[in-house]
Amino acid sequence: MAWNEPGGGGRDPWGGGPRGGGSGGPPDLDEVFRKLRDQLGGLFGGGRASGDGEGPSPRGPGRVGIGLLAGAAFVVWGLSGIYIVDQGWRGVELTFGRYAQTTTPGPHWHWPWPIGTVERVNVEQRRIAEIGYESLQGQSRPLPHEALMITRDENIVDVRIAAQYQIDDPFLYLFNFRMPDGTLKQVTESAIREIVGKRDLHFVLTEGRTEVARETQRLLQDVMDTYRTGLRVVQVAVQDIQPPEEVQPAFEDAIRAREDEQRKINRAQAYANELLPRAEGQAARIREEAMGYREQVVARAEGDSARFEALVAEYRNAPELLRQRLYLETMEEILGKAPKIMLDSEASQSLMYLPLDRLMGERGQSGAGPQLADHLDLPAERDAVTPTLRAREALRDRGMR
Repeated sequence: MAWNEPGGGGRDPWGGGPRGGGSGGPPDLDEVFRKLRDQLGGLFGGGRASGDGEGPSPRGPGRVGIGLLAGAAFVVWGLSGIYIVDQGWRGVELTFGRYAQTTTPGPHWHWPWPIGTVERVNVEQRRIAEIGYESLQGQSRPLPHEALMITRDENIVDVRIAAQYQIDDPFLYLFNFRMPDGTLKQVTESAIREIVGKRDLHFVLTEGRTEVARETQRLLQDVMDTYRTGLRVVQVAVQDIQPPEEVQPAFEDAIRAREDEQRKINRAQAYANELLPRAEGQAARIREEAMGYREQVVARAEGDSARFEALVAEYRNAPELLRQRLYLETMEEILGKAPKIMLDSEASQSLMYLPLDRLMGERGQSGAGPQLADHLDLPAERDAVTPTLRAREALRDRGMR
């Protein structure tokens, strides 16, 4: 039968004896809680009265219990001051609200709250300040009130840049300046407006992008260092620089015209680079030829002068002989160019050889008859040449030749 049915003998479902008195059954839960309460009460000064009453005695808490409880609480409070700084972060410890130190990655301990607190700052994260646009869920939305700027030549240009920065000094970032991130964004916009305002539109749209970004970063970092915000500008990147949408077609036409102009300039420069070296080479060759001709003429003149001086000295020694020698040399040069051959014979008078084939050829080319008659004037030629030959023989005998 069931354990709770009448006649069960007060036995429990585990087969034990009657409640409260059987030694083989589990203890009564009320009795267990009562004993535990009495033990705790004795530890902290509470307990049962010495009389027959059931209530606790009114005596105070025990010293040992309070000491143990206070010690445990102090240990727990002290252990709560242990903290760990992750890699790439810095911990800024404050004691009673005052800066104590900046800790590096790793485990550290500080005075727990409310005496001390720790502020953790990520110093490796690259933060971005966007000027001229705003990124929302992977898409960018233009901000005309930030992007439109005026140049030095009073033109309007749409500039969009992104300034990347990091926290360089956590203490200055947290406690030296209010809203450092917002301040950096405002200073970036002011810096880019100043840089663009000092340059012309054509320069900003073409080759000036790199210079604009570099100068903006330099000016922005100088202002951040002056304000002591604890921020370091890593990079300023130009996202886009273009004219406003209303005049963009006209600017595209102007850009194409400049590209055509530059292309023609490059073509003309290439032609000039090809032509100029050739002209310079020809000019150098002409100069060298002129220098050579000058040296030749000067050398010939110097040689003629030296020869003339030598002849003067010889003439002073033997005037008649030198005069005859000069005459013979002159006649030799003249007759050497004549188309005829003179044969000198010791046995008889001089015999002249006439090349009839050449004479006939000259006659056929010129068609003039008197030339042949001139060449056939043998007595006259012979009479003119014979004294010359005799003078040469006389000079040979004297040892002048």
